[in-house]
Amino acid sequence: IDKFIPSAFQCVGKFTREFQRVGGGVTDEAMIGHGIPLSVNAYYLTIDVLIIPTHYSVKYTVSLNYLLGPYSSQNLVYLGNFAPREAAMNFVFLSPHFPSNYYRFAVALKNHGVTVLGLADETYDSLRSELRSSLAEYFRVNSMHNYDELVRALGYFTHRHGKLDRIDSHNEFWLETEARLRTDFNMPGIRTDQIGRIKRKSLMRETFVQAGVKVARGTVVKTMQDAAALIAETGYPLVAKPDVGVGAAATYKIHDENELKAFFESKPTVDYLFEEFVNGQIVTFDGLTDRDGTPVFMNSLVYSTGIMETVLNDDLVYYYTLREIPADVQSLGCSVLKAFDVRERFFHFEFFRQNGTGDLVALEVNMRPPGGLTTDMFNYACDIDVYNAWGSILAGKGFPYPDYTQKYHCCYVGRKSNRPYAHTEQEILSVYKDKISHHESISGVFSAALGNYGYLVRSPELDEVISIAKFIQE
Repeated sequence: IDKFIPSAFQCVGKFTREFQRVGGGVTDEAMIGHGIPLSVNAYYLTIDVLIIPTHYSVKYTVSLNYLLGPYSSQNLVYLGNFAPREAAMNFVFLSPHFPSNYYRFAVALKNHGVTVLGLADETYDSLRSELRSSLAEYFRVNSMHNYDELVRALGYFTHRHGKLDRIDSHNEFWLETEARLRTDFNMPGIRTDQIGRIKRKSLMRETFVQAGVKVARGTVVKTMQDAAALIAETGYPLVAKPDVGVGAAATYKIHDENELKAFFESKPTVDYLFEEFVNGQIVTFDGLTDRDGTPVFMNSLVYSTGIMETVLNDDLVYYYTLREIPADVQSLGCSVLKAFDVRERFFHFEFFRQNGTGDLVALEVNMRPPGGLTTDMFNYACDIDVYNAWGSILAGKGFPYPDYTQKYHCCYVGRKSNRPYAHTEQEILSVYKDKISHHESISGVFSAALGNYGYLVRSPELDEVISIAKFIQE
């Protein structure tokens, strides 16, 4: 083994194939060269040695062939080795069916030679055909919340396919579960000792400060007295949000003492972070990093209104990509990337562009792609395939679009079904058929924020996409 493996590689494990009768995989020349009669009643075995570069790039398997029989004092004759072959990466995809457009991640992995192993609580037959055809195997559990079931599923995958290399869902809800499974099965990526500052907004704040990003004044509040101390410093209004939460779920805007008392009378048992309300527009820094943590794809979104207001007030929202990322957004975004050590992942960082001052104030980080149809927006904005890009990076092949540009502004426009509109869908598609790249129904999970139906509009001109968005929502 030492003679064969280059010094840049390390041996990380060995496993033995079943015994086979001589003749199946060993050439006649190899046997004759060792003075072994072709009619010998013996067996040979193949020892597969798994080797991997020290920086976790592409793993290889080398097969070393030996003969078992009476022709050696040690009862073992070395028959030479095959050439090294690249071993397929084993990727466990949690809940690969949700959201509906994320099946494209599984397809991309398969296209890059990755063994994709699906794990969810949906029946196999309910998965869309493109997803089923991209999975090497699918394991259905009764509940994704039963950790013991998930461990048994990964144990089964290990037995069937060898060491598991990666696990992900691209879904905020499963981040903690993924981290725990990575830790227990020794896979690269975010682990349990790192998940706290990604999920807990109070710990996010500390990392933002370390990265030199301004944060709103706030603290974790457990009692009315804690809240009163903060209010004495900031005044009303305040935003109360779960320290661990997704989006604007269970978030409250508190305007006065009566609303504060009402909040504590019905407060959920979880920890809540109170922050001063920031008047400003949400802007984001989004993208994808490679294995070294270098951002290879970057984009920025601007929102017409805050997601919290959209949910609490049942408003409509549209948001769009920028053709040029503002310099301060990219600078602070890259500082946050470095502080959180984001590798081989999509990211979605949210900031407020403060009214009056124009300063950026950190809102939160998400170590996943932005939700809804935003990954498709990136594709339409740049004429690339970010699903393929991520699959290529995971497979160790690097980013395939080094010369990409932001050719268009792409805008998501949501409509909710609980109100009348001036223009029908047919009218919208007739008037703007050459500007609307895609439209579809939106899952109920996202509808409070994004609406029940969404349109993707693109144009090289920002004024035009905003005009079309207002026409759709009129």
